[in-house]
Amino acid sequence: MGYTRDDIIDLVVENDVKFVRLQFTDILGVFKNVAITVSQLEKALDNQCMLDGSSIEGFVRIEESDMYLKPDLDTFVVFPWRPQHGKVARFICDIYTPDGKPFEGSPRYVLQKTLQRAESMGYQFNVGPECEFFLFQTDDAGKPTTTPHDNGTYFDLGPVDMGENTRREICLTLEDMGFEIETSHHENAPGQHEVDFRYEEALRAADNIMTFKLVVKTVAQRNGLFASFMPKPLNGVNGSGMHANLSLSKNGKNAFYDENDKNGYGLSLEAYQFMAGLLAHMKGMSIITNPIVNSYKRIISGFEAPVYLAWSAANRSPLIRIPTSSPECKRIELRCPDTACNPYLEFAAILSAGLDGIERGMTPPPAVEGNIYEMSDEQRKNLGIERLPKDLGEAIDKFEKDELIRETLGEHICDKYLKAKKHEWEEYRSTVTDWELDRYFNIY
Repeated sequence: MGYTRDDIIDLVVENDVKFVRLQFTDILGVFKNVAITVSQLEKALDNQCMLDGSSIEGFVRIEESDMYLKPDLDTFVVFPWRPQHGKVARFICDIYTPDGKPFEGSPRYVLQKTLQRAESMGYQFNVGPECEFFLFQTDDAGKPTTTPHDNGTYFDLGPVDMGENTRREICLTLEDMGFEIETSHHENAPGQHEVDFRYEEALRAADNIMTFKLVVKTVAQRNGLFASFMPKPLNGVNGSGMHANLSLSKNGKNAFYDENDKNGYGLSLEAYQFMAGLLAHMKGMSIITNPIVNSYKRIISGFEAPVYLAWSAANRSPLIRIPTSSPECKRIELRCPDTACNPYLEFAAILSAGLDGIERGMTPPPAVEGNIYEMSDEQRKNLGIERLPKDLGEAIDKFEKDELIRETLGEHICDKYLKAKKHEWEEYRSTVTDWELDRYFNIY
């Protein structure tokens, strides 16, 4: 877009904007904001709006709490669901310290630094996310229940798919905000839906995911429903993933395509090396792509989620799939990320791992064309197929051993993030669950 300061002021006047939200993301991927009236807009555009960083998860201590919000002018958008008179707009902001330097604890800055590394190698990193979510009914008080809004399955339509009106409203709202929606449909599980939007340069893609979550929850609430991005909210059915379609471009062309690929997949050497880097660092970055205890309830055999570190163009059981596509859309689909992840940290870790594969000239293992879920442990062992961490505790251990991923996040975020995840894991391990009571209470 390339908005200027004057463009923003003109847009605010033209759209009768009276309220502006300055949004940013904490290290755990939760959207936050400071709201201002339009009378404070010029102050915000001069990067003079402050926030108390000590109150934000993983930011800073009380004695060093002052932070400045710097709006990214190209993220300006008017919320379509707010009043027609006295509208509400927003910016996504970068975080700066009082001495004018980018804040090392900002997830958006971590991604920006990693993208600069890619640019120094001549690459632009593009991501197309596939975002899944559940719609649940609410009770008479408007509180969420765990009762799905419908009992539909893949690609159902109304009246079985009772969420199609809400999903359509979500898509139209997103288009009003500048998104290019490619597809939307009912997913496999009851009450589960998917919306796919066009690939973007990674920073914009991460911004879009955060905006998408806000829109989905807002539209659902307007329709008397509750939208959840929890990876596995229901027993016995598929969980929600956020598959990431990845590609690099160089000199305006897709760097992952090579018509002379001797393997017949149409992949370039850089694509194979990038994929090898992903496989090499996947265990270490699973704490980023699958960040919560509940994430690992999704990553089990039998529910279509990837479990094993392998790649294929023929089936969806491995971690990485090569979708059939035109040369300009040749890409790698990473299937393990879920909807609880922080997209800024996710894309930074993915890109860093892939670039490491290119820089070190890594070679991926051969493609696995059979259904890995149906293989025996011995067959997988003979093929050298390893698996993702089984739980958050194992993911923490692998993260601590992966120097590249820790360096990508930086010392500040690495320390804060690891502390939060260790606390979460210990709290989970020490909690007596309903399953344990049902299983053991009357027996022992």
